[in-house]
Amino acid sequence: MNKVTFNTDLCKGCGLCVEACPKKIITLAADVLNKKGYHPACITDAEKCIACAMCATMCPDVVITVEKNV
Repeated sequence: MNKVTFNTDLCKGCGLCVEACPKKIITLAADVLNKKGYHPACITDAEKCIACAMCATMCPDVVITVEKNV
């Protein structure tokens, strides 16, 4: 199974990862605020992740880690 990890405290909620995900399984957590006051990105269905790392590539703050076949 693939694993995607977000450092939510550093995420500024820009949404670039949401747009980059080909499976559309990343969203901004509307009910959560991080330490900076932003709605951080989160994955909605980890089983659908194909570990393409497009989200991590697009993230300007390098808060996403993608691991394949963990």
